[in-house]
Amino acid sequence: MNMKTNINLHWSLLLACLVSSAAAAENYLSPSAVVASSDGKQLFIAEATAGQVAVFDVAAGKVAQTWKLPAKPTGLALAPDGGRLFVTCGVADGRVEILQLSDGTSVGSLKTGHSPTAPVASPDGQRLYVCNRFLNQVAIFDLTARKEVARVPVAREPVAAALTLDGKYLFVANLLPTQPADQDYVAAVVSVIDTATAKVVANIQLPNGSTSLQSVCMSRDGRYAYVVHTLSRYQLPTTQLERGWMNTSALTVIDVAAKKRLNTPLLDDVDLGAANPSGVACTADGRNVLVIHSGTHELSVIDQAALLDKLNRVAKGEKVTEVSATPDDVPNDLSFMYSLRKRIKLTGNGPRGLAAIGRQVYAVEYFSDSMSVVDLDTEGYKQVRKIALGPELPLSLVRKGEMFFHDADLCFQHWQSCATCHPDVRVDALNWDLLNDGLGNPKNTKNMLLAHRTPPAMSLGVRDTAETAVRAGIRSIQFAVRPDADAVAIDEFLKSLQPVPSPRLVNGQLSKAAERGKKIFEGGAGCTTCHPSPLFTNLNQYDVGTGRDREAYMAMDTPTLVEVWRTAPYLHDGRAATIQEIFQKYNIGDQHGTTSNLTAQELNDLAEYVLSQ
Repeated sequence: MNMKTNINLHWSLLLACLVSSAAAAENYLSPSAVVASSDGKQLFIAEATAGQVAVFDVAAGKVAQTWKLPAKPTGLALAPDGGRLFVTCGVADGRVEILQLSDGTSVGSLKTGHSPTAPVASPDGQRLYVCNRFLNQVAIFDLTARKEVARVPVAREPVAAALTLDGKYLFVANLLPTQPADQDYVAAVVSVIDTATAKVVANIQLPNGSTSLQSVCMSRDGRYAYVVHTLSRYQLPTTQLERGWMNTSALTVIDVAAKKRLNTPLLDDVDLGAANPSGVACTADGRNVLVIHSGTHELSVIDQAALLDKLNRVAKGEKVTEVSATPDDVPNDLSFMYSLRKRIKLTGNGPRGLAAIGRQVYAVEYFSDSMSVVDLDTEGYKQVRKIALGPELPLSLVRKGEMFFHDADLCFQHWQSCATCHPDVRVDALNWDLLNDGLGNPKNTKNMLLAHRTPPAMSLGVRDTAETAVRAGIRSIQFAVRPDADAVAIDEFLKSLQPVPSPRLVNGQLSKAAERGKKIFEGGAGCTTCHPSPLFTNLNQYDVGTGRDREAYMAMDTPTLVEVWRTAPYLHDGRAATIQEIFQKYNIGDQHGTTSNLTAQELNDLAEYVLSQ
């Protein structure tokens, strides 16, 4: 069998289970991002599943028209002149579609990198910045020449960005940490790009446990940047959820001029989580910071002046709450936001994006194909309207499972959903000491892709199937009692997951380096014994010398290598930051493949092949 046939068979087998679920979901809209026109008369809504942009007439309160796109939209940005809309879309063949606002006509397309998102236009309309998520780069386009002029490497999976008011610096939110997971400090960073030199001039470290950075915005005066993310307490055993024991939700405030973190107050309450913050914006009058919570279907309205005053007072050593007497106390203080904000329950399920027009806030809701409208001028912000963006459709079993996977309302005290530790149903890059295999032995979060086809589950194989693991997770991680029908739906959703083609592929095929690596993988290194295609696992367990302490000499589950390119760090405890480290640092006695005799070039070629799956 030749290489091309083998790759095609590999992807055909993996995608075969997706046909029925894709057909069932094709009529859903799945609004995921929204931007308001400069005059406030229209909203442009990216509808992911429908592959289109909806144009919402604010005065009429309804969708006026829809514009079809060649691929799933992932982000929106308006040109400063108000005449064009930039839409990022596509996966491996990423592009930016340029739409004319008068009629939605495409007036051009910019080719960019793998899985582009979060476009940002410069204030003068001359540049466009695009996050190439899976290339770990930000692309810079000259809009006059309509060509790419630079690519800037950033940390890991850039998914959101915001420009300073003068356009000199781009603040980029990286989704995941880059460190080995067994270190004492593991956290994602915000990269700061000097737009004149196209270089990163700072990587702003967030508090330990910061992951799943989702959105960033600038304050209206340009002095502060706000980033929303999960703040995980990954160094604690997962024995309870009360008081944010496992996961909390956070708003990091950055001093723009200093390019430093000012502090990170929490968005939860003492006994009620505000899981999965997914969007942040400021009102035009500068009065409020707005945060939407996709896990609890809420909007937080924060008094910006009061928040900054409180942070400044604690920075001076004033005790501002029973907990916070120093700046270091703030990220652990669930009472810090008391009196500073209001939590408003939205009308739909799974808010993903928001926009503010004056004192009206619009939040688009992914799973209910709807939009909530909140009037901030009403007393207590109690006036919330629901607007349907399309017909209400019955939920397929897969769609229902996807909704349950992301819904923190189903968890005890709403602290987390499955997606909190598995953003995009993949990994948070942290180690967790779960109850399923004893205490004191944390394991790295696993990708959910192919979990139901590659039993057993968990690193030590303590769950015979993924079905068993899903139900154990509901009991022992979400501390909830739910009908088995919920778990069945989650199972079906997980079975429907589609693998994303590796960014290492060249036009869908192996690179020359990966071709060389394939020969090593299948030949002298002996990797195919445990990792045969197409699943790249033989479903067995082995002691490959990676167990430590009381797990020394224990057999570990052989994981699939499909999508391994996006699941770093590696090994059961996340000690290897790269694939190369598995071969060079943690393969004692060639127990994990015969690699000690390989040259540096051969090791790189082998890694290239593995990362191409």
